[in-house]
Amino acid sequence: MRDKIVAGNWKMNLTSEEAIRLTEDIKIQLSTNALKDVKLILIPSYIYLEKMKSYLNNTGVFLGAQDVSSRNNGAYTGEVSASMLKSIGVDYCLLGHSERRQYHKENNEGLSEKLYRLIENKLTPIFCIGETLEEREGGQLYEIIKNQLKPALDLKENYFKKIILAYEPVWAIGTGLTATSHQAQEMHAFIRKEVEKGFGDGVASETSILYGGSCKPSNAQELFTCKDVDGGLIGGASLVAEDFISIANSFTK
Repeated sequence: MRDKIVAGNWKMNLTSEEAIRLTEDIKIQLSTNALKDVKLILIPSYIYLEKMKSYLNNTGVFLGAQDVSSRNNGAYTGEVSASMLKSIGVDYCLLGHSERRQYHKENNEGLSEKLYRLIENKLTPIFCIGETLEEREGGQLYEIIKNQLKPALDLKENYFKKIILAYEPVWAIGTGLTATSHQAQEMHAFIRKEVEKGFGDGVASETSILYGGSCKPSNAQELFTCKDVDGGLIGGASLVAEDFISIANSFTK
């Protein structure tokens, strides 16, 4: 059985007080809404990670970072290494998010290094892939996804088995647009087929693939019923505790 996962990417939002308040609200929601076999991950800004770890103790909620350096250590001002994240109790880390690809020009070479750094330090990468509207309408979506998957598929099998994939259609991030359940299933099935080509059916069937792109309480249940959709990478809706937990509960309805 693949893990059911709902991960909340807070991006560059919330003051320290607001982050604590949201975490407490999520804990309150969890106390009255028992989740069944759903793994919850919160992904705040770097500066809140250590504080968040203490607030999440004994909740069963996991902690993720939004990025990591491709370097182990050294004179790289402003960078944060995988070993640093591990040392404060971080469990997961986003890689290749479309905003990092767009604004920071992340490429396959750098992402390959980051994947290795995370796995070597026993953190789980959540590796993001997705096409723009222009790429979809231009018929390039499958080529784009295959190219973006390359750093992950180039891993050794025992390394690849340690990662989570997240499909995030760029045209549906923060726009209010959402892929239909048919579109989501079609792309998730395509991604799983690419994994099967690389590592076989056994590995492909065990790989969790999340959907990211304006997933919210009103559409989560329909998306999560798709055969190859194993959960969500949630943006804006993760900043509202009730919405975030409602999405996580969409598996159990």
